[in-house]
Amino acid sequence: MLMILRRGGAELQTVDPKAGWTAPEDAVWIELVNPTREEELAVEKAVGFDLPTREDMAEIEASSRLYQENGATVMIATVLCGSEEATPFPGPVTFVLVGDRLITIRYVHPRSFQLFANQIARQSELSATGLTVYLGLLELVVDRTADLLERVSARVEETSRTIFSQPRGAQFRPLLNRLGHDQRINTMARDSLVSLSRLLSFATLSPQVAQNKDAKSELRTLGRDVQSLTEHSSYLSGNVTFLLDAALGLINIEQNEITKVFSIYAVVLLPPTLIATTYGMNFKYMPELSWPYGYFIVLGIMILMAFVTAVLLRRKKWL
Repeated sequence: MLMILRRGGAELQTVDPKAGWTAPEDAVWIELVNPTREEELAVEKAVGFDLPTREDMAEIEASSRLYQENGATVMIATVLCGSEEATPFPGPVTFVLVGDRLITIRYVHPRSFQLFANQIARQSELSATGLTVYLGLLELVVDRTADLLERVSARVEETSRTIFSQPRGAQFRPLLNRLGHDQRINTMARDSLVSLSRLLSFATLSPQVAQNKDAKSELRTLGRDVQSLTEHSSYLSGNVTFLLDAALGLINIEQNEITKVFSIYAVVLLPPTLIATTYGMNFKYMPELSWPYGYFIVLGIMILMAFVTAVLLRRKKWL
């Protein structure tokens, strides 16, 4: 799908790139969403250079994601999608600053793009130039990532309180699954932030930003925000790792307690077992077999020895 935003416009307009189509002179934002080859060719003809393909957007080398060509600054960032859903996922988005226009190419649907389109309807000044659209989009992308990290941080804090208030015999598997899920989301958010940090640094090399002091200042502010969020993500990752270790430690302690109880019972019953096995021998002559009260005497000795062993273990605080 091909959409354009005109200067001072309030909404994106869907375009059918028929033969001979050219981008309007006042188009400040050209949006390509799951574009067909025909749409890609139409935009490439309008801007005068080849746009990154879907395969190019999947590259991880910095030189393939950030470069300048024919006066255009091409920047590919990893943006989180579905941040309000249970399982967010990352996706590449291409930003191209060329002249007074911004071109975006994406095969994913970040919520930030829809929110920015709604924001333009209320603030038409955001569609003044391609640079203002670019900065507005980046600001929303960073804000959405920050909101996601805040939700993950709140869940991790709740999980922390739950772990250290678990009663004896409680199940830790759901907590471990929750921590693993939050760590996965945090890792994706960190990857996105690293990508955005590189993009913001590279954007200062574009002619549009180099000639605009306000844009430079806003990019620096966004860069500081991204750096702060990256540090918070690192802290969150360390906290999740600590909680995982703590949960596993509590599981081991509980298992050791169970093993300890069984071991103590085995020690307490060891002397009576020794006596019982002695009289289980198949010798023909055993004087005690003829005692009238032999059974009761031996049984009393067994109980006494078990009791004495239990007392000794309790005095040593093993029981």
